[in-house]
Amino acid sequence: MRNPFFLCRRLLAACVIALFAALPARFRASAEPSPIKLAVFDFELDDFSGGAGIAGDHAADLAHLDQATSEARRLIAGSGRYSLVDVSGGEGEAVKGRSLHQCHGCEAAIALELGADQSFVGVVTRISRTDYAVRFQIRDARTGALVHARQSDLRLGADYSWNRGAAALINDHLLNNP
Repeated sequence: MRNPFFLCRRLLAACVIALFAALPARFRASAEPSPIKLAVFDFELDDFSGGAGIAGDHAADLAHLDQATSEARRLIAGSGRYSLVDVSGGEGEAVKGRSLHQCHGCEAAIALELGADQSFVGVVTRISRTDYAVRFQIRDARTGALVHARQSDLRLGADYSWNRGAAALINDHLLNNP
């Protein structure tokens, strides 16, 4: 007849082995965080050029900003680090007028109302008709704190290259920079 103490030790050892065997699988599953819900608002134009407001084609500028927005959303969504939140229901004049970059962080509260964890505002700054800079800022939707902000160097290129400038900045300083 076997010793009951011996059987208890074997049972305890089997439980411990099973527990340790299950732990790595649990840690692997939790090691990859769920995607951050990101509200990517439409790109905005900050025009410092000599003809700001009177020269140029406003409809063409909006089309090029929309291309930059589409490219940014495509890259960010494709990264797997973020899941995009629909911003079409965003309320307020700053959203509709594409002037969130001037509201000192109000986009965070709007993103929170939309169900996002963070907000993304992209801006093309036109210095002249051929010089521009692209920047973006990401804020925590709950606190409004700036999480990440980057700006490109000036680039030569007309408005049709804004989407390429936005893509390069997002790839180099957001997605390829953990």
